[in-house]
This record gives sequence, structure tokens and C-alpha cells, in this order.
Amino acid sequence: MTEAVGPAAKRILVTGGTGLVGKAIEKVVADGEGRPDEEWIFVSSRDADLTNAMETKALFEQHKPTHVIHLAAMVGGLFKNIRYNLDFWRRNIHINDNVLHSAYETGVQKVVSCLSTCIFPDKTTYPIDESMVSISIPMYNLGGMVPALLNSLLSHPQIHNGPPHSSNFGYSYAKRMIDIQNRGYCEQYGCRFTAVIPTNVFGPHDNFNIEDGHVLPGLIHKVYLAKETGSALTIWGTGKPRRQFIYSLDLARLFLWVLREYDEVEPIILSVGEEDEVSIKEAAETIVEAMDFRGDLVFDTTKADGQFKKTASNAKLRRYLPNFQFTPFRQAVKETCAWFSANYANARK
Repeated sequence: MTEAVGPAAKRILVTGGTGLVGKAIEKVVADGEGRPDEEWIFVSSRDADLTNAMETKALFEQHKPTHVIHLAAMVGGLFKNIRYNLDFWRRNIHINDNVLHSAYETGVQKVVSCLSTCIFPDKTTYPIDESMVSISIPMYNLGGMVPALLNSLLSHPQIHNGPPHSSNFGYSYAKRMIDIQNRGYCEQYGCRFTAVIPTNVFGPHDNFNIEDGHVLPGLIHKVYLAKETGSALTIWGTGKPRRQFIYSLDLARLFLWVLREYDEVEPIILSVGEEDEVSIKEAAETIVEAMDFRGDLVFDTTKADGQFKKTASNAKLRRYLPNFQFTPFRQAVKETCAWFSANYANARK
């Protein structure tokens, strides 16, 4: 916990504070991005079970935050999502509802939640952006009695013009509902609740579990083991799907900007540019280079590829921050591989 000074201090509670993004925020704050009037509190599942409403409310009453960055979630890679779609839906719905309602009840001034590009419809055009998620629904005669929230849902950008990819529908729908809740709390109570939509995040303190983690940390772990054992590197799927990867430390710096400066209820995509999208094969080759792996690469095409692409535009972000510098992908991968190798014994895997 970092302590603030002065009478107008902000108390910023970070849920999921020991995970990939939480650790990155903690690092950039400690490395000089924090401000004297900010007190940062990083909590994890050891501090409270956020699926439990009473424990969540008690956590908020204990720390009395003025601001919240909500990162806590049940997360996992493609194959974990396929196996546990219902669990992803139920746990995340409970977590999000408890956190947002406790924030409202305890008078939190602003909440920034974390969504994902997987919330967008599977069948769409690319690049996806914040304006594409609007829906067009005819306004039938309701006798002039259109509730404010319904009017908001019909007239503002939404993420409901098609189902998400079937592989992770539970997680995707649960994350979509944060947008609904943010608008509801804004309409009914005037709350400053918003959300960010990052693309594929990676970096130190990731979950490097091969079965349940995301693709890039899983590949890093596979390369590490293949190099140790002198075996071939087996990559699940064809290697053709494409992703935009954002380094966790870059995302952390952007989270601080959103918390301090971004005032829209509409979510904002936080991503590298479309030109920085890479295939899974290219990502694997970058890891191979970073870890100096000399063995063979084998693609197991009996494994599912998942969604082929979900290219996102960062044009809105660039309008706000035209000069923001992202860490080059190769450098970020090299730093992440070095962290994993140095912390192999204690890394999540």
C-alpha cells in the first residue's frame, strides 16, 4: 500500500491487485507514476471473496476508497473457457455486481472496470471500435413512457448486436453486463462508472499455466520446458489466428490516465495499433528468438484455434493520447521471458 499526503487524498482500491494488471499498476505507481495525493490499496482474493456480497461490502467499508480500479475476475485461456463457460458466467456476474453495488453504496467517486475485446460479436467487420457496438431498435409506441435506462440502452453505444464467440460466451456475456451496469448506475444515481477494453495483455506476473493460461504466457512456458528437455515445441492449433498484444506495463500507464482523466461512461479500447497485430505463429517465433530456442516447431492442428481475429481500432485512444508510446512487441516479449525464467520457481504456472 502506498500512502497519500494532504487533505484531498484519493484512496484507490485495486481489486485483483496481485494479478497480471494489478502488479503492473503497482510497479508503475512505485516507479514514479503515482502522485502525492494518491493512496493505493491492492487487494486479492485473500482479502475478500468478491462473489460474496457481505464480504465485498465489508472490504469497501474497511478501506473506504474514493476510487476503484476493478480487475478481479475469473479468467483463463481458450481451453479453460471451453470447459467452464457456466462457471465463468456465474462467478464474474457475482463479482461485478457486488463490486459495483458496494462502490455505489459506499459513495465511491469513480470506478474503472476492465472488459475484453472478446465481448464484441463474433460475426462483425474489422477493425472493431467503440462506435460499432451500437444497436438499432425501433421505438414502438409505449405511450410516452420510455424508462430512462431503456432510452439509454437504445440510444448509446452497446455491445449487443450479435453473440460473442461460442468458445468463451460465459466470460464474454458477464463482461458485457458491466457496460449495462455502468450505464444503469449513471442514469439512476449519477455514478461515474466506466470501463476499458484492452486487447490481449501479457507481461510479468501473468498466469503461465499451459492448460489454463492465455496463449502468449502458455507459449513462453512451453518454450522454457522444450528448451530444458531438448524436445520440440508443440503449438496448439494452426498458428494462423491473429491478435493484438499489449504489454501489461503499458496498459497500467493507460489505466492511470483513464482513472484521472477519462470522463465518458462509454468504454474505451486500450490497444496497440492495427498494424501491430501478429499471428500466433509470429508470436511463437518471437518467443523462440527471445529465449534462444533452437528446436523444431510443431503445430497440433487437432486443437481448436478459437476466434480467428478480433482486430481493434485504437483511434479513440489516439485522439486523446496521440503521443503515447507503446513498448515494442519484441522488447516486451523479451522482458517477459526474462522475468519468467528468473522467477520460474514462484511464477503462476
